[in-house]
Amino acid sequence: MTQSQSQTQGGTSGQVFGGYRSGPDTFDEMYDGTGCRPDYMGIQRQMQRLSMQEVQARADYLGHSYLDQGVTFDIGGQERPFPIDIVPRLIEAQTWSHVEAGVAQRVRALEAFLADIYDEGQVFRDGVIPRRVVTSSPHFLRVAKGINYPHGVRVHVSGIDLVRDGNGDFRVLEDNVRIPSGVSYVISNRRAMSTALPEVFAHHRIRPVSQYPAKLLASLRACAPSGVTDPTVVVLTPGAFNAAYFEHALLARLMGTRLVEGRDLVAQGGRVLVRTTNGLRPVDVIYRRVDDDFLDPVHFRRDSMLGVPGLLNAARAGNVTIANGVGNGVADDKLTYTYVPDLIRYYLGQEPILPNVDTWRMEDAEHRAEVLDRLAELVVKPVDGAGGKGIIIGPRATAAQLDEMRKRLIADPRGWIAQPVIQLSTVPTLIGDTMAPRHVDLRPFAINDGEKVWVLPGGLTRVALPEGELIVNSSQGGGSKDTWVLAADRGAVPEASPAPAAEDAVVHPSLRAGRAAERASDADDTAPPPSGHGGEQSQTQSQSQTQTAVRTSFGGER
Repeated sequence: MTQSQSQTQGGTSGQVFGGYRSGPDTFDEMYDGTGCRPDYMGIQRQMQRLSMQEVQARADYLGHSYLDQGVTFDIGGQERPFPIDIVPRLIEAQTWSHVEAGVAQRVRALEAFLADIYDEGQVFRDGVIPRRVVTSSPHFLRVAKGINYPHGVRVHVSGIDLVRDGNGDFRVLEDNVRIPSGVSYVISNRRAMSTALPEVFAHHRIRPVSQYPAKLLASLRACAPSGVTDPTVVVLTPGAFNAAYFEHALLARLMGTRLVEGRDLVAQGGRVLVRTTNGLRPVDVIYRRVDDDFLDPVHFRRDSMLGVPGLLNAARAGNVTIANGVGNGVADDKLTYTYVPDLIRYYLGQEPILPNVDTWRMEDAEHRAEVLDRLAELVVKPVDGAGGKGIIIGPRATAAQLDEMRKRLIADPRGWIAQPVIQLSTVPTLIGDTMAPRHVDLRPFAINDGEKVWVLPGGLTRVALPEGELIVNSSQGGGSKDTWVLAADRGAVPEASPAPAAEDAVVHPSLRAGRAAERASDADDTAPPPSGHGGEQSQTQSQSQTQTAVRTSFGGER
């Protein structure tokens, strides 16, 4: 029996999903080899009651409504409606609990890493990551040293890109802690889908995404400079011609804050003020959507008309908070990415909940030799690339492209990493008048207020629309799906607990004392009993060993 025959018998014989075939060696999130997966049965059942003409009409409604509402994205200088597919993506509660914990863990480790490298640099002395990896990154900014952030928060907003491999396991593809974009489409997609497929929406218990603007505003206000009780927050945009301007405007409107450009702000006397009809007014927190290079012409690009001269001086004086932090881009560097699992062990004393994609570092001579030998099999990425630009997929590259890439790798090994070709998971997607598998990724968004890392339930699912395409980025013409995280049926889902870091892992000095104390305690507990007290000591020892086992099973927490 073929896979397509199995799926037809499993319930895909209806008009909408009839003939749907998932690709070989790929994890399809809706269908397995025998039929529809249980979590998707409700979507299949409800959508099968519609004709393909009805589905297409509703999909057309989505496209037209986005254009009317200005939900657009700039591609090659042309403003287009942001594509949204009619079939939602589902993530069940237990799986999401794992993702949520993994994203929060990663953000906490990156926070600690950024605080360290712009201060004492203990991570270099302990040999966890070479100093040259950080200092050679174009996004490591020495002028960021000395800027103190309230509550130690530099990563106020993050977007961690995830993919599912052939086994359906989530892996981290890259980190985005500079200026992650896309959350506006998460909010807009949910509103649109609840209107386009109300009967499907009503049959699922879906966790909401509408609370994101309020959570973001609360986080920004919490990170205001010390002594400010009623902070003024503004959203700084490069202007209407920026590709993500729709998002800037939407978030400012939903948070009830001013949307400003650089020319609207003035830095004087170590403070930042905004021009209003009633004169200059102080600004306490700037949620900036302007890249570091253009943020302050005094310290960065002198020709920038997008930033505010003197902004960094005001931040260094502690009179304004810049979110996200200046210099965060070094954590986005794809060479830094290869060290993040070790950074999690080092700063948190935990094993990573979400693994990385296997990656070769071109700086390593052995890695480089293997990659050059297998170039036609691998994916090669620039370490400071974004939007899917500069990526070479070996199996699809021409001989000339591979030869050129080989020369570039040899000339600049620091500038590249290599990874295996991962067949991203697929989800049924409406292509013309048929449902076909298309590759997807997921960008969950996290907000850090200094006390807790909150992860938006869902995130932006990006879908590569051309058949077989693996690059899903919106800037490369990709679309999106509404991501439905299902609420647990009964009670709360247990939070995923990380395992403690291995005994031979290098950990931060602040964790070493605790480790030593616990080892000493365990050694005392397992020492042989003194003569004459064997029964009592044996009972105490047994209880201690049980407690130690419990601590281990819950990730080392007491």
